Amino acid sequence: MRKLYRSKAPLRLGLAGGGTDVPPYSDLYGGAVLNATINKYAYATIQPRTDGKIVFKSLDNGKNLVYEATKKLEIDGELDLLKGIYNRIVRDFTGEALSFELSTIVDAPPGSGLGTSSTLVVTILGAFAEWFKLPLGEYDIARLAYQIERIDLNMAGGKQDQYAATFGGVNFMEFFNGDKVVVNPLRIRSDYLDEIAYNLVLFNTETSRLSSEIIARQSRNIREKDAASLDATHKLKIQAMMMKEAVLKGELDKIGEILDYGWQNKKQLAPGITNPMIDQLYQTAMDNGASGGKISGAGGGGFILFYCPNNARHKVIKALSEFGGVAHPYEFTMTGLKSWSI
Repeated sequence: MRKLYRSKAPLRLGLAGGGTDVPPYSDLYGGAVLNATINKYAYATIQPRTDGKIVFKSLDNGKNLVYEATKKLEIDGELDLLKGIYNRIVRDFTGEALSFELSTIVDAPPGSGLGTSSTLVVTILGAFAEWFKLPLGEYDIARLAYQIERIDLNMAGGKQDQYAATFGGVNFMEFFNGDKVVVNPLRIRSDYLDEIAYNLVLFNTETSRLSSEIIARQSRNIREKDAASLDATHKLKIQAMMMKEAVLKGELDKIGEILDYGWQNKKQLAPGITNPMIDQLYQTAMDNGASGGKISGAGGGGFILFYCPNNARHKVIKALSEFGGVAHPYEFTMTGLKSWSI
């Protein structure tokens, strides 16, 4: 059996500040985000081949593509993330065509709001780095993942997901003009984290959305200096700082209120972030004991977070189940990208 190169990276929950990491806001004003990774993962396996073929297998959606080994694959709408990564690896590192099989699988569907696309890019980069022993640190891999998605493939989006997947843990991230990103790991007491995880319900609406369309509208509003959108984004940056202080100090009773503050402002960023179904879900959770919540990711569908103190989680989950979705168990994880060979 030929050698296998494997990797995995965790998905993330965006707890505060989401949207401030999206250009041009982060370039013009600087952004701040607080997120935490969970034990749901993207996985990648590379197996070198000797027949001059490139084989892509997306195990969760059943897509299998086969190509002749070449230095550059055409970006044509079929597994473009995988092709974009391959093209960049050849361009920047190997300089020659490769023959291999790449298999991927993700623990959440695309459009879920958990950062699946960016986490998958980080994971695949980790497998290539393991194969070729590339001298890439965490910042290098996260920056490269961002460049592949946002520049090479021109996919609209922010910067937090690539860094969350690479570093793992609970992080307060700051985004500055240009490429500068600073990841500040937060040392939060384990009992605080356990309490947050117990109270924070992760509910899947069983719908998905195309985040790039929402993010593109959001970016356009910032470029055009739309007053409501710009003011709301400023407040989301403040929300990230409020959340950081609350979790570090153990002021956990404030988390729901801070989430709600962010949600009310996030809805002002662009059309499509909420809809009547999401509004009804949110109000139902609040009526049954949640103290606040937010959509995960850009909005429009996917997963929603609700903070449910005082054992309200059980009542909230039961009420939300009437909408046909499902609550997903999870735990926070403190580790990011891992790669190995066998």
